Amino acid sequence: MKLLPHILLMCLALALAWAQGKHQGQHGGPDHHGRPDQHGRPDQHGRPGQHGRPDQHGHQHHAAVLDRCKGLEMDAVAENEEGIPYFFKGDHLFKGFHGKAELSNESFAELDDHHHLGHVDAAFRMHYEDDPTHHNHMFFFLDNKVFRYFQHKLEAGFPKDISEVFPGIPDHLDAAVECPKSECGEDSVIFFKGDEIFHYNVKTKAVEKKEFASMPNCTSAFRFTEHYYCFHGHQFSKFDPKTGEVHGRYPKEARDYFMRCSKFRDDGDHLERERCSRVHLDAITSDDAGNIYAFRGHHFIRKYDNDTLTSDTIESAFKELHSEVDAVFSYQDHLYMIKDNHLFVYKVGEPHTHLDGYPKPVKEELGIEGPINAAFVCQDHHIVHIIKGTDIYDVDLSVTPRVPTNKRPISVLRKVDAAMCGPDGVKVIRGSHYYHFESVMQFAVARALPEQHRVSLELFGCDH
Repeated sequence: MKLLPHILLMCLALALAWAQGKHQGQHGGPDHHGRPDQHGRPDQHGRPGQHGRPDQHGHQHHAAVLDRCKGLEMDAVAENEEGIPYFFKGDHLFKGFHGKAELSNESFAELDDHHHLGHVDAAFRMHYEDDPTHHNHMFFFLDNKVFRYFQHKLEAGFPKDISEVFPGIPDHLDAAVECPKSECGEDSVIFFKGDEIFHYNVKTKAVEKKEFASMPNCTSAFRFTEHYYCFHGHQFSKFDPKTGEVHGRYPKEARDYFMRCSKFRDDGDHLERERCSRVHLDAITSDDAGNIYAFRGHHFIRKYDNDTLTSDTIESAFKELHSEVDAVFSYQDHLYMIKDNHLFVYKVGEPHTHLDGYPKPVKEELGIEGPINAAFVCQDHHIVHIIKGTDIYDVDLSVTPRVPTNKRPISVLRKVDAAMCGPDGVKVIRGSHYYHFESVMQFAVARALPEQHRVSLELFGCDH
């Protein structure tokens, strides 16, 4: 019987040890894969934990709201097949230049199914027009694996080892960017790892190591409107893809040019940012005196007929609107400004005068439901041409009630950001470019796009 107390004490010690181990496994210790626990403590590789609720695939993702205007260092940037930029940060994704973060696996589920997603190292959209089986496909790099997608679907056989798909390219990349043969001589991909630069020939699979001495190490890289950008932290530099040379005043703040963060600081050059930003315009028009108004986010540019440029906040000049204008057109010395389902009207002047009784519903004033993509009136006419989705309508402003007529589809563009009419014809803006048409009719019936023009260069004189 003398052994009984010792046996009881030993059982109690074992039970306490077992309970403590179970508690650590649930509330503080890494699992057998070294992954973070649900409270976000680092795993064995030092990666930050992810706390919050499991997603649809049963994986844990951190619930903290990511705000790109706080100065995030993006892990990867790439355009999708429709030209929409995707910005990756951790296990989240920002689509386009504004909008909130969403989980990456909501768009690319297999990144989680095949790999414990905590980040995307690098990404790019392939340019290889000689081989349609590769052209316009998206590639994602995670540690030593590469995923290939087409129209958001993972292709058979992927993920694969990076060395199998891109022989000679190292694992754990920092950045990657495509470079078509029209700009690099051959269809190529530029890979970045630390201060090492690899030019990969898509056709021959040859790898050429280069030195980009004047460029900082890239945390992500991006090709946009035929220009190349190296992001380092929340700044960026524009570089020559063949030599790595950086020309102009760089680095610049990414939030000034690639994101709608107009109010994140007060010490920036607002005019420089607004006229040179890579973010597309929301609306544009010209008044009866020939002055151009271009709206983006919280700000607008005014270009006088003598080419003088000024920039101001929308709220200071059009306080009833605050920001984010959808469409604007000029008619009889008034600016008609559309935001969501409402129409605001201002008398042009210094200052602009908001008319009593407005805003009014767009449906009531123009006979069409908002929101509207773009609207414009050509000189000496009383017809406003309204672009909504992929259709264009005509509304006679000289009669009441106003009714949209002559609906016809737009064949050449699936989306229009802004449009304006002038003595030389119609300018239709999509992204950072515009297309010139001699008339509304030519635009409506066109089956092919004319030559591209850069909004920042040819409308506002910005060459960087």
